[in-house]
Amino acid sequence: MKLLFKQRMFSWFDSYDIYDENGNTMYVVKGELSWGHLLRIYDANGNDVGHIQEKILTFLPKFEMYIGNNYAGCISKEFSFFMPKFHIDYNGWQVDGDWLEWDYSIINSSGMNIAHVSKELNWTDTYVIDVLDPQDALCALMLVLAIDAEKCSRKN
Repeated sequence: MKLLFKQRMFSWFDSYDIYDENGNTMYVVKGELSWGHLLRIYDANGNDVGHIQEKILTFLPKFEMYIGNNYAGCISKEFSFFMPKFHIDYNGWQVDGDWLEWDYSIINSSGMNIAHVSKELNWTDTYVIDVLDPQDALCALMLVLAIDAEKCSRKN
């Protein structure tokens, strides 16, 4: 299952539209006013299916993932001198690859690929999340959103 990740233009807060390869809306992501990033995720019918919330007052960035209103896990940036790393507390998942350039994989504890994320060249920034199992799409999207939010925070 391919998800195409496009940021909405002219939005005061982080807002994204997530499409499948046929152009059908799969998810809509809306940023909300909050201390730290708060991104709510809605399905194609407008139902709130989850959110990521940045924890503030932490030494390094940390984002909690919620499916519905239930805590699912978190992604935390780890201290490193050269290549930034993340620790994922969700189903033994890990990030492997060059996430700075939007070319990385999400893998499970056995080394099996959950999703691959890459940047597609066209008129607007489009990121492709290629998820092997559609049941993992929402959580893979949450991890990609958290990594993107952390990158945006560093630029400001």
